[in-house]
Amino acid sequence: MSGMKVKKIEVDKGVAFGDGKLTFIAGPCVIESRRMALDIAKRLTALAKELKVGYVFKASFDKANRTSVDSFRGPGIDEGLDILAEIRATFDVPVLTDVHEPWQCARAAQVCDILQIPAFLARQTDLVIAAGETGAVVNVKKGQFMAPEDMGQVIRKIESTGNRRILLCERGSSFGYRNLVADMRSLAIMREFGYPVVFDATHSVQRPGGLGTGSGGDGKYAPLLAQAATAVGVDGVFMETHPNPAKALSDGANALPLKAVAPLWKKLVKIAEVVK
Repeated sequence: MSGMKVKKIEVDKGVAFGDGKLTFIAGPCVIESRRMALDIAKRLTALAKELKVGYVFKASFDKANRTSVDSFRGPGIDEGLDILAEIRATFDVPVLTDVHEPWQCARAAQVCDILQIPAFLARQTDLVIAAGETGAVVNVKKGQFMAPEDMGQVIRKIESTGNRRILLCERGSSFGYRNLVADMRSLAIMREFGYPVVFDATHSVQRPGGLGTGSGGDGKYAPLLAQAATAVGVDGVFMETHPNPAKALSDGANALPLKAVAPLWKKLVKIAEVVK
C-alpha cells in the first residue's frame, strides 16, 4: 500500500495523516471523569513526544450506541466538550469525539479537530453532511455491514459540502452473530479512494452484544491486528485504552491497558519505518 498516493490531511498542532508517517488516535472509549481523561491525555501526549509521532486524543462525550438502556453513556455534550477543550489547551494536542446527531456537529467542531462518524451511522446522510459542513476533519468508520467499496458513496456525501478533509476507518466486518473479522484487503481498497486510512484495532476485536447487556471482545488480540495493519501500510492506528479495562464503563473487554500502549506504539513505529 505504500505506493498508493493519498491526500495529506492536516489536522492541527503539527499532526497530519497521509504524510508517510504513522499517526495514532487513542484514549478512553467514553469520558468517565475529568481527572481520568486528563491523566490519560497527559501520559499519551508525553509518549507521542518521546516517540516523535503524531497523536490525537479521543474520547466520547456521549456513547449513544450502547447495548442496554442502563449502560453508562458519558457526561453529555456540555461537560464533555469542556473537558475536551481543556485537554486540547493543556496538552497542545488535537482532539476527536463521536457525533451521533446532526445538531451535535457544529457544537463539537468548535472544540474538536476531528469529528468521528460511528460505524452504525456511516450511511446516515444528514449526519455525514452536517459533519462535512463544519469544515473539520471527518473520520468515518466503515459500517460492520458495509463493503469497503461502499465507502465511495460516503465520501461523495462529505465532498458535496466542499470538505475534503476525510479519513476512512476500518473497524471490522460482521462475521456471523456477535463476531467481527478484520479483512486487511479492506485497508488497500479504501485507500484507493485517495484518502488516508486508519485501522481501529480495539473495535475490530469486539463481540457486539456478546455479554447480553453489553459488548464483549478479545482485547488481547488487538495488538496483533494493529501490527498486521501497520505492516499493510495504514496511515493511522486507532485504539481505546483505559487504566483498568476490567472496570471501564464502556468497551472494557476491547480496551488496551494503559501500561501496554507504550511498548505497542514502539513496536508499531518500527514496523511502519520498514514499510514506509
